[in-house]
Amino acid sequence: METSLKAAARSTPHSVKRWQLNGTDYDPQPGRSVRAETRFSAWTPLVNKQSNQQLFEERISLLLHWFDLWSDRQRKHLLHALLTRCTKSQLKYCRDWLIETVPVTRVDFTAVLPRFLSLYVMSFLTPRDLCSAAQVSWHWRVLAEQDCLWAGRCVKRGWFLPYCPGEKDYGAWKNHYVSCVSTLDWLTPREAAERYGTLNRQTAGTTEEEEEREKERRIRQMIRERLQEEKSLSLRTRRAWGSNTQPGGTRSGYTQRERPGPGVTFSSWPSLSWPPSLGGSPSLCLSLDKGQSMSAALSMERNQVSNPTRPPPLHTASPIRRSSPVLLLLVSNRIPAYELVLSGVKAGVAVVLYDHRGTLPALLAQVERALSRQTAQRLGLLAPGGTEEIRLLHSSSLSERTLLTPDLREFWEKLCGWVALTEEGGGVDIFSPLAASASGAALIRTLSTLTGLEVRAPMGLATGSFQNILSEWSDGSVCDGLANRRVCEEAVAPALQYVCESVLQGWCRQAQWLEEALGDLRGLLGPQLQRVGLEARGRALGHFLWERMCLEDVCVSKGLTEALTEGIAALTRQEETRPLEFLSVFLTRWSKEKEGGETDGEEESREGGGGGEAVFLTPSSSQRCFSPIPELPQTVLDWRGAVARELHHSEGLYLGRLGAVLKVYHEPLTAALNSNRAILSFAHIHMVLSPVSHILELNRLFQLELEARLERWGAEQCIGDVCVKLCSKLRVYTNYLNNYPTALRTVDKCRETNPAFRAFLKRTDRTLATQMLSLQELLLCPAWRVEEYMTLLQALSVHTHPGHPDHTHLSSALNTLLRYREFIQKLKRNSERDRLMEETQQMIQGCPNLCEGNRQLIMTQDAALLRSPGEDIPDSLRTYEHVSDVGLFLFSDALVLTQRSVCHTAFTLAHRSTHTFLASVALASLAVREITHTRYVSHAFVLQGPIRSWVCATERGEEKEQFLSALRSAIHTAVTGQQ
Repeated sequence: METSLKAAARSTPHSVKRWQLNGTDYDPQPGRSVRAETRFSAWTPLVNKQSNQQLFEERISLLLHWFDLWSDRQRKHLLHALLTRCTKSQLKYCRDWLIETVPVTRVDFTAVLPRFLSLYVMSFLTPRDLCSAAQVSWHWRVLAEQDCLWAGRCVKRGWFLPYCPGEKDYGAWKNHYVSCVSTLDWLTPREAAERYGTLNRQTAGTTEEEEEREKERRIRQMIRERLQEEKSLSLRTRRAWGSNTQPGGTRSGYTQRERPGPGVTFSSWPSLSWPPSLGGSPSLCLSLDKGQSMSAALSMERNQVSNPTRPPPLHTASPIRRSSPVLLLLVSNRIPAYELVLSGVKAGVAVVLYDHRGTLPALLAQVERALSRQTAQRLGLLAPGGTEEIRLLHSSSLSERTLLTPDLREFWEKLCGWVALTEEGGGVDIFSPLAASASGAALIRTLSTLTGLEVRAPMGLATGSFQNILSEWSDGSVCDGLANRRVCEEAVAPALQYVCESVLQGWCRQAQWLEEALGDLRGLLGPQLQRVGLEARGRALGHFLWERMCLEDVCVSKGLTEALTEGIAALTRQEETRPLEFLSVFLTRWSKEKEGGETDGEEESREGGGGGEAVFLTPSSSQRCFSPIPELPQTVLDWRGAVARELHHSEGLYLGRLGAVLKVYHEPLTAALNSNRAILSFAHIHMVLSPVSHILELNRLFQLELEARLERWGAEQCIGDVCVKLCSKLRVYTNYLNNYPTALRTVDKCRETNPAFRAFLKRTDRTLATQMLSLQELLLCPAWRVEEYMTLLQALSVHTHPGHPDHTHLSSALNTLLRYREFIQKLKRNSERDRLMEETQQMIQGCPNLCEGNRQLIMTQDAALLRSPGEDIPDSLRTYEHVSDVGLFLFSDALVLTQRSVCHTAFTLAHRSTHTFLASVALASLAVREITHTRYVSHAFVLQGPIRSWVCATERGEEKEQFLSALRSAIHTAVTGQQ
């Protein structure tokens, strides 16, 4: 034995002797002494456990090192050798560890899931698939032949068991189903008719009877329609109670033209739901002659109603003077302060206020109801948009690329089919500056070609919220003479045909601020009306004083301010016919009484008005309201010069606002920090206000270069390279916009937690130095300015000839700004989506987490949850009871149903709604079915989920159409995966 071991040791260079492999399991033979037990303890200590453990760990490390150096085949060979030497308990430990580390991915779900879930899964299989599943295993056969899976299939087809199965009767319904299918006799329709007489064959007598009934039904329907028309006509034109019409057509001393009757409200006041519907005369009562009575007009209209096929006489003397056809104005509810626009709509204009979240078919139906079979003279569209596209609806944008898509093409063909022809003065007026860009002009041409109508749009030569509507339009022309004054006015400002000039001007200039005021008004219903009104008036006053009076140039000492205040107060207390002389005498007396006041005022003015003794700001050259560029002689066609001057003028206003941020906020906060009286920390000041200084430095250089070019302005002068230089440094704006949400949150957090900063904002916000704007509004100016840059550069590019040396640089700068606008719009969409999801999450109580993935809220709808007492009753006779109010929240991938509760406040008209989570259904597994309108239920529909269904109803048909249209579109997108 020893000889063989020695031979093996000599043959293998790294052989290990058998006594070395015994390790701690080495058992000395009986009879050996202790000395023999510790013979090899120098290498393998048996008595010292610590040394033994240390040696074991060293050998394990060595073995693992070798294992890392081996190949995959060698590793598998070692594992196989080790596992074959393991005991059962050791193998079980390896199995459990492997199952925990590498879980099984394919497992029999019937062995893991509960029995009722396995049966629920199998209930979706067809009978053929159930029979195939029964062949998988014995356990699957037991589940696949359960009576609960086959009883419903048999009963649905009218196959009933002739006996009641016992408790241990196994597979009775399946056997009955198989026997019924195997013995089923299939008959063709003709064979079934010959056997049962069910073929739909009509005799001659039956056809004649049905024709008579159909004819009688048509006659009764025609009579009902004519009676309804006469009734509605009499209601619209009836006189007031107790009124008497005099023979001369006057009443109570007023002529018919001076004071129209009650019917005038139908046409003179703009209405959203009652547009003119009588032939071509929307203003019937206003168009009567002075000497004609109302009865003549009524008799003519009744004759037209009683004989609708008879055309009216063309050349007969009629007491009615037909007014111009109605104008149609489409207004989106996404327009800021649309209530003000609706209040200024002129008489004879049919207004359609549509929901921005709706669909194109729903909008067409709403327009059709508003026109009521009448042709519109012109079509006006007031929707959010820019120089390249119009955001007609939330899911539909009108641009040069999307105009020829099937949906938009069909929409515009149907919509413009209700507008008069171009020869009759018909056309389309789009209240967006499409004519300011090449793609917008191409959109106008394509839309005109598609519809065959004249399309007009503003040229975008004015900056501001919506002031481009009041600027020149695409077909503006110069008109001379008094006779053509009205035609010229309509060509220059077509919007004035729809809305009163005063209302439109006020809305265009203050739309953004009015939207804030009206938004708060809608949400709070009046409690904060006074504060919001003061803020809106303060902003308007601030703009006027800053842009018109340029008060930043006025340096007035404190003493002179007090003197002027006292003088004006004394002037208001007395009735003076010569106020200027009174004020001069008062100031003279004031100077004599206040000795040394004038000297002090001069010293303060020499010192620059430092400290708090002067009411002024020393502006930089970039903050001047009026451009130092002299007004050069401008020809009629010098559009480039007009746009360049507008760019320079608006740049000065923009720099004034940015300078106000540094002057009013940054410098005082930094000074307080340096004087160890910190209001904000250095990190907060740097995060919120420092990015503004970088933008201000960049735009000051841009203004100086632009000013130098305008001083030498000529036909060949170029400013495109200056714009390209600005666009090459847009990274400053990118950093600012990425940091903008964080800056706003920082300002809000510091305002809530820091009383000193709260008091500082209260002193400085909405003052003359900040142009009556707050810090948050001033921080939004860079995002607004990028939009203005794009509009002005588009207008400049359109009016620059392709051969001009400036055309290449302008095109490059414009393309850069267009790409940058997409980046800003993406930031806005993400912010709006997050805000809506957070508000919805807070609104619904007990709702799971909604902020997952790219989920978006499409729309919400209030509805009533209905329940039918019997499902076997026909749909035409089925009644429903109102169970509760529900809220339907439609997301991009799911529909959430909530139980809505309305709580009214005592002694007020206010109320609030609370939502409690009820259920959620994935759109891919949701089916929608409309319920036919009956005398028992209206505007109802069924939402069919995989487990249960809900019967809901809306209050109005328009709401149902909009919601179902949006729901079907979302379901189609969720199923097909297409946007």
